Amino acid sequence: MTGSRSVPLLRLGALSLLAAACAAPAGAQTTLRLSTYVNEVDVRYQGFKKFGELVAAKTAGRVKVEVFPSSTLHGWSEGIDAVLGGVSDISWMPADKRLPCYRVTSLYPMVVDMSKQIELDAAYAALMKDEAAKAGLVPLINSNYSYDQEWWFKTNGVDLGKLDGKLVRSIGPLVSMMIETWGGKPVFIAPKEVFQSAERGVVDGINMGVATYSAWKLWGVMPHMVKANMFYGNIIYMINKRKLDGLSPADQAAVLAAARESEVWLKPEYEKSVDASIADAVKQGGTVTAVAPARRKALVDPIAVKWKPEVDKDCGIELANKVRTLFAKNAL
Repeated sequence: MTGSRSVPLLRLGALSLLAAACAAPAGAQTTLRLSTYVNEVDVRYQGFKKFGELVAAKTAGRVKVEVFPSSTLHGWSEGIDAVLGGVSDISWMPADKRLPCYRVTSLYPMVVDMSKQIELDAAYAALMKDEAAKAGLVPLINSNYSYDQEWWFKTNGVDLGKLDGKLVRSIGPLVSMMIETWGGKPVFIAPKEVFQSAERGVVDGINMGVATYSAWKLWGVMPHMVKANMFYGNIIYMINKRKLDGLSPADQAAVLAAARESEVWLKPEYEKSVDASIADAVKQGGTVTAVAPARRKALVDPIAVKWKPEVDKDCGIELANKVRTLFAKNAL
């Protein structure tokens, strides 16, 4: 009985090995699943599609990128777990304690000189590279939102420095510090819940990027914008290090090059889209209150001083000083 069963099993095993060999030629395709919280209306979605097109072209089809918008693969705070656990291969990285320096510097209080944004983002990502590697990640795409990270309120004429107990949506510890310093109360709301929270009055104000805010049609429920321009912001999309290392050296280089080229391609499209979204919202009854440069500096400088101990603690003095030096060179 034992012998009669073993022969078919051995034959089956041999056939399986043969099939596997035939199905996995040297040029076998690798699929990279890119997870993003932006939806398909957002101009950044087009940037991710462009990245995928560039990867396919540069690798002659050996590597394919699939883009999953609107947090369909995982929630806002689950980026590291999703990438390390295989739910996605590339994702935005939230303020996670496993990336301590990135956590306290990816959003930083400063008024940014945008003329060298691409270079600034690349230099910042390079400073985060060793920390990311320890977590099993590699910085890939810089999703800079310095250009449009702003504030909205239900009522017009709000002074950011005098929030008077208003409940304001926060995206992380730095924004929470800002809101508290200015007399408000921070509230963390996951991206998928922001519209309902604004519509139902759960919050009085929202901190968010213009592109995301516009794509999610939030102007209709909270139409009064305060344009303050007081952040460096870079939510880096990182790739699983083992996944990247598993590619050939040529394909690794191609993926990294495609990421850089997609950033360059997206920058003017992104800024044009942000400007158009604001202009259209104003036509529909929204308002935009610009904060004068002197007032911006008065608001943000004390925050940077208060934030310094957090940066020193989580980055270490040496890396913290490198980050601050980089930011100082790129501040207005």
